[in-house]
Amino acid sequence: MSVDMNSQGSDSNEDYDPNCEEEEDEEEDDDPGDIEDYYEGVANDVEQQGADSFDPEEYLFTCLTYRESESALNEQMASLAALIKVSHSVAKLLLVHVHWQVSEILERHKLNSAQLLVDARVQPLASKHVLAHSSHHCAVCMQFVRKENLLSLACQHHFCRSCWEQHCTVLVKDGVGVGISCMAQECLLRTPEDFVFPLLPNEELKDKYKRYLFRDYVESHYQLQLCPGADCPMVIQVQEPKARRVQCNRCSEVFCFRCRQMYHAPTDCATIRKWLTKCADDSETANYISAHTKDCPKCNICIEKNGGCNHMQCSKCKHDFCWMCLGDWKTHGSEYYECSRYKENPDIVNQSQQAQAREALKKYLFYFERWENHNKSLQLEAQTYQQIQEKIQERVMNNLGTWIDWQYLQNAAKLLAKCRYTLQYTYPYAYYMESGPRKKLFEYQQAQLEAEIENLSWKVERADSYDRGDLENQMHIAEQRRRTLLKDFHDT
Repeated sequence: MSVDMNSQGSDSNEDYDPNCEEEEDEEEDDDPGDIEDYYEGVANDVEQQGADSFDPEEYLFTCLTYRESESALNEQMASLAALIKVSHSVAKLLLVHVHWQVSEILERHKLNSAQLLVDARVQPLASKHVLAHSSHHCAVCMQFVRKENLLSLACQHHFCRSCWEQHCTVLVKDGVGVGISCMAQECLLRTPEDFVFPLLPNEELKDKYKRYLFRDYVESHYQLQLCPGADCPMVIQVQEPKARRVQCNRCSEVFCFRCRQMYHAPTDCATIRKWLTKCADDSETANYISAHTKDCPKCNICIEKNGGCNHMQCSKCKHDFCWMCLGDWKTHGSEYYECSRYKENPDIVNQSQQAQAREALKKYLFYFERWENHNKSLQLEAQTYQQIQEKIQERVMNNLGTWIDWQYLQNAAKLLAKCRYTLQYTYPYAYYMESGPRKKLFEYQQAQLEAEIENLSWKVERADSYDRGDLENQMHIAEQRRRTLLKDFHDT
């Protein structure tokens, strides 16, 4: 749960072996203490209790192997090539240009086929078309060569075969696929793959080029995404591309389909990237608030937070207070959860630049502290989940019921993590949100969600003190709050 998510978007697929899915790993049992699968099985359990069956995060996707995705790409390419009477290599360049939206190609081809080829960098502009020259010299090495050893694209920029081979070899070694273009200065024509393959000197380079082409074809396809899992060859396919949660069925990597980063609802892709960049830049400034200890606001004894719940009770004076704002917990029992809302200074625009800078830092630290606190709560609640697993196992071994009898405790811990994960990502959303009625509504729903999550966390950590019906009712309420917020603010 690190703040830095850049690793999620790394080009881990750049050098994967297309045949690696043939060597399927034997399925291993999931670690019973792993809470990363908290999306699995919980929704149905909550819906059976009468919760709204509409899930704003529901998203249909398919996991494809290398061969399945390659077959799907080739099928689209062959179909287009036959329709507009072009070679397979040219058809692929056209598809890359319009992100594999065949209908757009057909429409533009019907209106002006020549301009389509120019826009896709397959043909040069008529004004830039170079007349064939009679001299047999290469414009790169300036050597005179036989006519049959001069090669060119449609632009008629002639270069010797040796220079073309060097050009393509260097670029493929650098990981370039579709991006290989003409060597002439200011000429942007792309080289079709059937032009490049014969120029590569060995099978190893040809195999690399094939993989880089596949990577570029998938990355340019509006309905496909490479799994960002380390060395994972799987491709995720959707019908409608959205910033939604997808999970690879091979390596179990969970990510946002649109940006291939860690899933971040309700915050959109651009905003979460901006937030994480800011967190990385200002991390030193924020370090002082990351301590695990605070003083009890009543007796001043030092208290360490050892659970995910923000409802704290002093072990010495039994005072109940909020970990975030140190306020009396009784004041948090109201419908509006005040300490999750930042109170802007309405007069700040009329004050000095120094005062505005201090206010900006104060606002950032307010949201960062809550973002980071929920991140730590998730980690602590993962330990609680492990303890629940061990407790269930112990009860089953002592014939105090079956696993099914106690599974509701596991589901409660999973749902708690699921809800808190969403709540964590509401803070970047609120930080960048403009003031107004919509932000007030968002903060109200955020406050309700936070209150119910803390109630659920308190009960999960003290599950033996609450009956099953009470716990499941709290699960139902928390999930309803989460779904309501996502329905109103995710992708809007």
